[in-house]
Amino acid sequence: MKILILTTLLLQSLLFASYGATIFDKNTSLPIKNATISDSSFSVKSDENGSFTIDSNEKSLHVKACGYRPYEINVDENKTIIKLKPFTAKALYLSFWHASNNSNRFKDVLEIIEKAKLNTIVVDVKNEYGSTSFFTSFEQANRYGAYKKRTNRNIEQFIELMRSKNIYTIARIVTFKDELQASNNLDYAIKRADGSIWRNHDDIAWVDPFDKRAHEYTIAIAEEAAKVGFDEINFDYIRFPAKAGLVFSKENTQKNRLKAIESFLSSAQNKLRKYGVFISADTYGNICWSKDDNNIGQTVESLSKHADYLAPMLYPSGFATGSFFFKYPAEHPYAVVYRSIKNIKDRIDLKRIRPWLQYFKDYSYTKKYYRKFEINEQIRATEDINTSGWMLWSPSSKYHLNYFIEEDE
Repeated sequence: MKILILTTLLLQSLLFASYGATIFDKNTSLPIKNATISDSSFSVKSDENGSFTIDSNEKSLHVKACGYRPYEINVDENKTIIKLKPFTAKALYLSFWHASNNSNRFKDVLEIIEKAKLNTIVVDVKNEYGSTSFFTSFEQANRYGAYKKRTNRNIEQFIELMRSKNIYTIARIVTFKDELQASNNLDYAIKRADGSIWRNHDDIAWVDPFDKRAHEYTIAIAEEAAKVGFDEINFDYIRFPAKAGLVFSKENTQKNRLKAIESFLSSAQNKLRKYGVFISADTYGNICWSKDDNNIGQTVESLSKHADYLAPMLYPSGFATGSFFFKYPAEHPYAVVYRSIKNIKDRIDLKRIRPWLQYFKDYSYTKKYYRKFEINEQIRATEDINTSGWMLWSPSSKYHLNYFIEEDE
């Protein structure tokens, strides 16, 4: 028995080498604790001194820390000091239909990013219908025709261009709202009580968040985005529908809902570990104020277990009249954003919060246009409370350069 144990230990020592280093902030030279260091199958955290040790036989390791650029370690270089570059995302959203390398809207977005000194682009990789913006090697989605409406014919060129401009890239992937997947897999599409497929107000079906096949499908597409070089995977519609009376494969309780969403994120984390990508999860804005899961399977605590960043949609127009004691919240963009984030500061490190902000007309009560003042008030709120940045949501992907620069620049 002792011989077997010694032999096993010897084999492990031959297979795995121990690598250690200390991680610092490049600007302040302060140590970074709780950074995640990973090979393809295992992760460790840096301690309060920024130090870590990992046993691995791989030559490449990935380092992630919220509020910093991702970093790749070449083990052969034997670095003992690693310096991470601080990063605050300033992001514009580019919709599925404008994701072409030759799109005029895409060119406009790049010009604004450059001239306004922004640094991040969010691109639809899988939209609400289930279409992918580029051709992937995921055969199941291809059989359903997910690639047929693709808008980017050369994703490698896109990523290369973004890297040449030092632009951080986020792949937005719609999770459980998926017409193509649901209509091709009726056994795990969400159904009405009479057994028919349920579709929401825009006539799109959803897949059951309890079903592992739905998890595996979306994670496979997320892997495709990670493979081509996106820095971050952003999961949207990572929730249950906000609709009562629907039929699922398990009892629709809060405990079960939370467990299902956590299980999805845990699986995604494991599958995406080897690519070193960050993971973010989109939520309703009222997650900042609710004590339960709002019947959709999302709480700050549950999502933060496996996602690097939370992205609450803090659109002032999304809050009901009377919220924050305002008759019309849309008239108070700074207060809505600032107070919502402040309300969760005891539940999560605000460096892990990167909200979606409103870049569209108030659709609820006042019909107010959101222009330069309203946009900058939201951004100012995120800066004042020290989040890891912001993402602007314009459904048309149309933005205005003068909103981001001073008049005399």
